[in-house]
Amino acid sequence: MHLKIYIFRHGQSVYNRDKRFTGWKDSKLTTLGVKQAKIIGKKLKNKKIDVAFQTHLSRSKDTLKEVLKFHPECNQIIIDDRMIERNYGKLNGHSHSSIIKQYGQEKFNRWHRDYNYPPPKGESIKIVEKRVKSFIKDLIKFMKKEKVNVALSAHGNSMRPFRKYFEKLNNQQMMDLENPWDDYFVYEIK
Repeated sequence: MHLKIYIFRHGQSVYNRDKRFTGWKDSKLTTLGVKQAKIIGKKLKNKKIDVAFQTHLSRSKDTLKEVLKFHPECNQIIIDDRMIERNYGKLNGHSHSSIIKQYGQEKFNRWHRDYNYPPPKGESIKIVEKRVKSFIKDLIKFMKKEKVNVALSAHGNSMRPFRKYFEKLNNQQMMDLENPWDDYFVYEIK
């Protein structure tokens, strides 16, 4: 029996739309973000989802809500913030353009997409990967023990290490990933 993980990024948030570092700030879905969540829901309509995971942020919860409208068989929703968005520290809530203006394009690029380089008081992707790997390890154990398919309503930067793990990517390939707001990835656990 092959168990399945369905992972997707939340729909577009207000901060995504406005090109702000969202991080751990709670930014609601835009109208487009709700439409994207509904698209994911329709794409997953005929899949079996027994248990769903979300973070405490509303964009993760609200996206999952649209997906689960088609899944009365899902009888458990678990909050696990190990798959929460990357914490951008002092950059949380600031626009990309204001950070570029204040610190320059080179610093912005390193904070935005460098594997090892955390923003001030924030997390590098390397740090995010460490907590996501711990989540994956526990998730696989849970799935095998309970024999369940799961849905994960994740965030762009927590999906990167998740995909790296299951798709056997290197750090550069992972950092180059763009995770869609209106689609999902599926991985099998044997």
